[in-house]
Amino acid sequence: MQDRLPPLTALRAFEAAARHMSFAKAADELHVTPAALSFQIKSLEEHLGAPVFHRLNRAVELTEAGRALAPGISEGFQSLNVAWRRTLSQQDHDSLTVAAGPAFTAKWLAPRLYEFTEAHPEINLRIVTSLKLVDLHRDDVDVAIRFGYGPYENLYSVPARKEWLTPAMTPALAEQFPTPQSLVNAPLVINDYDGFLNPPCDWPTWFRAVGIQDFEPRGTRFSNVEHAIDAACAGVGVLLGRRPLLIKDVLEGRLVTPFKIAIETDARFSFLCLPGAEKRTQIAVFRDWYLAEIEKTANIWGEFDLVPVTSLQ
Repeated sequence: MQDRLPPLTALRAFEAAARHMSFAKAADELHVTPAALSFQIKSLEEHLGAPVFHRLNRAVELTEAGRALAPGISEGFQSLNVAWRRTLSQQDHDSLTVAAGPAFTAKWLAPRLYEFTEAHPEINLRIVTSLKLVDLHRDDVDVAIRFGYGPYENLYSVPARKEWLTPAMTPALAEQFPTPQSLVNAPLVINDYDGFLNPPCDWPTWFRAVGIQDFEPRGTRFSNVEHAIDAACAGVGVLLGRRPLLIKDVLEGRLVTPFKIAIETDARFSFLCLPGAEKRTQIAVFRDWYLAEIEKTANIWGEFDLVPVTSLQ
């Protein structure tokens, strides 16, 4: 048995075939013929001194040796791809890919990007929206804006200010329910998306902040925060919403926040990138713009009495 590694082309052929469990699909991915791929795998097996696949009539299966080899080879090629993409990104001083949640992008980020792109036409900005948390070590993303508590280990992190929540409703509903106490009888929009917050930032917590105990909310529930906001804009009910997600509809008059009492959570939006990447010009420029915009819009529609949720448990 020899310790010297087999050719990289043979390892690449094996990795693709093991991932697809098909020589034909692997050959198609690598842009070679099935015969050429089969030759590379046979070369690997000769190098190893043992078969890595059972060749069946219309399929292949990993042998014991193949099952032992596959995870490490897969991880190795993933690491190579990450290292290559990271090195390429360091040479690219014009492009910037930012990942953020759909609601934050639609309600806060996108409406402000015009000013950024006007001020920095040299930066080719790409926004990726997904509810899936990106992995900055593996995904093709330079910056992530993430809402939560942190800490974010092995990442450069700049937290923005703490967030707060307050009731938001249409002007018509605000006339019908002019006091915090009157909301006991109001139709409510319940946003289940923020259910991960701990301590809870929900309707019972807000009612405790205004002196109403043991309130059991009833209303229309939404698992998607954008849908909850749209429902509030349509007059379905009163929403307990987060400041940055309400700001667009408040400034444009679809919603009002008549009660200047808000519950404050320790959760916040954080600017994240790989350690050292914050020194890249386009990332530093976007970070400074983003943090300045957060501060600029913090009290854009007036001061609120902020009640920490930790004091209401």
